[in-house]
Amino acid sequence: VQLVESGGGLVQAGGSLRLSCAASGFTFDDYAIGWFRQAPGKEREGISYISIADTSTDYADSVKGRFTISRDNAKNTVYLQMHSLRPEDSAVYYCAAARSLYRLRIKRPSSWGRGTQVTVSS
Repeated sequence: VQLVESGGGLVQAGGSLRLSCAASGFTFDDYAIGWFRQAPGKEREGISYISIADTSTDYADSVKGRFTISRDNAKNTVYLQMHSLRPEDSAVYYCAAARSLYRLRIKRPSSWGRGTQVTVSS
């Protein structure tokens, strides 16, 4: 089971980025996917989730209205479109896969990616 994030980088406040999470080694459309982030000295927090059948999405209050999660099961990829970025969004962003949204919410997925750095300058 492998998850690889990409799309991170340095962006000015107010800018946008799109992160990708490419999956391999498992039946992608049997898994819910979540995006998490971790800033230095802080706990890893879940910021967005998408269900197995793409029928349900959820967002942390801190990103609601600015970030959009989507999945393309044909490409085994989940995206996180981020708009109106703020310096406090700076963190390493991780994706994770689990057989249920519950396991993502309790941070016990089947697999984690290695992360991609997002830095938002003021």
